Amino acid sequence: MPLPSEESREVAFLHEIGSRIAAADALHEVLERIVVFVADLVKCDSCFLYVCEGGELVLRASKNPHPEAVDRLKLRMGEGITGWVAEHRQPVAVSGNAFQDPRFQAIGGLPEDRYEAFLSVPILSRDRVVGVINLQHRLPHDHTPQEIQLISTIGFLVGAEIEMARLETQVSELSEQLETRKIVERAKGILQRELGFNENQAYSTLQRQSRQRRKSMKEIAEAIVLADDVKRGEPGSGS
Repeated sequence: MPLPSEESREVAFLHEIGSRIAAADALHEVLERIVVFVADLVKCDSCFLYVCEGGELVLRASKNPHPEAVDRLKLRMGEGITGWVAEHRQPVAVSGNAFQDPRFQAIGGLPEDRYEAFLSVPILSRDRVVGVINLQHRLPHDHTPQEIQLISTIGFLVGAEIEMARLETQVSELSEQLETRKIVERAKGILQRELGFNENQAYSTLQRQSRQRRKSMKEIAEAIVLADDVKRGEPGSGS
């Protein structure tokens, strides 16, 4: 059993993660807060957080800066220790020579591939895996049963929050897509009316301008709509 002071520290940490996550909005903010919290709770040299998306595990947050890997690195279910944990919904703790574990798989030549100790726990929401938390140490390290239980508990606590943040992000992205489609349709209509283009010609013009000016289709469409609004307002501007 942990000492009373350790218990108090764990309770304080759990309270802190609840308040931190409750204050976050976007998915990446939630994930970054979780990584910072976990790395503070169990001192480690690396902390990765993978999120299950479309049957794959996508690296979404890291304690160490890895811009070349975050949001790009993907693992299949069952691939490596991380994929094994997601597939079996069970934690794995390796105290040394983790890279020699038969389940281990190097992930893109990252320095962490040669770290000695590895702790991986599933993130669950309503009995469904939504992600995996990995902690690594450069040198051999024995994770205590209390550490494993505590990180596993965090996996239970943050699962629903990750799901909620991901849904909110998806809704936001869908709203942005609908807004873009709406403004592009208006711009196409203006080009058809003013220049006699058909629909395909109008769309091709927007695409070409987007490439040439290195701006998004939405930005090009907004400029066309704004110019048309100004033009339509000119008759009354001199009064």
